[in-house]
Amino acid sequence: MSVKLVWFGPVVLLALLGVAACSDGDSGSKSTTTSTTVSGMPIPGGGPVPMGRTFISTKVDGTPIPGGGPLTITFKDGRIGADAGCNSHGGAVTFDNNKLTVSGLSSTLMACADDRQGADGWLSGLLDAKPTWQVDGDMLTLQGNNVTVTLQDKKVAQPDKPIKGTTWIVTGLITPDAQIRSQAIDDVKPTLTIAEDGAVSGSAGCNRMIGTATGAGADLTFQIGTTKMLCGPEVMEVEQAVLKALDGKVTATVDANVLTLRNANGSGLTLRAE
Repeated sequence: MSVKLVWFGPVVLLALLGVAACSDGDSGSKSTTTSTTVSGMPIPGGGPVPMGRTFISTKVDGTPIPGGGPLTITFKDGRIGADAGCNSHGGAVTFDNNKLTVSGLSSTLMACADDRQGADGWLSGLLDAKPTWQVDGDMLTLQGNNVTVTLQDKKVAQPDKPIKGTTWIVTGLITPDAQIRSQAIDDVKPTLTIAEDGAVSGSAGCNRMIGTATGAGADLTFQIGTTKMLCGPEVMEVEQAVLKALDGKVTATVDANVLTLRNANGSGLTLRAE
């Protein structure tokens, strides 16, 4: 995974190419039962390969994840994406000799508060140790660096939340060439709720939102109005981006507790269920 960092005032733009851990991975795919790795080399003994799936930790024996985790791991297109509660990590992955081997590991560079600061070191230690792996149905077990982690398929551990009737918190902004996370977004916590009748409520960051979202399934059309308060420049910048993403036709996809909205105008949002 390559990481592109672009500073725009106080906001860090993160352009993640490849697989991201709290990403939009296709975790609904079944395990591949071929006896080859993604590089085409045979896996001694064969066994199911977790490619095309996302797993979330349910138990850690040994050193716990600083900040509590959980550890989320996505396998897709020969790559791994991992997140233990702070930054997103990614690289190429193979499954040789029952060892999970990651190469070219890179990560985003967000500062994390409190105990979560140690989550990146914990995760790097696990992946650098080339842990053993085993898939048993919906469960994945990784063992290495004196830690045993039990993970469950995300589709089982966290079934998809309904778009309507759920309160969603904005965690990131999407532009045509970047995903944006910033302290301002985390501080103001813009929210979005779509009622069963299509009524929209929430906060764009500074002002309250009211409006409608018409359509069914993944295709929605937003019409949003707001109150007229003024806040600081960083907050208003976030608000303008949120409102641009909620202007007109939007494609909505849900992966467990993560909602991704992509507008036909090129903007979008990532949101997490409250």
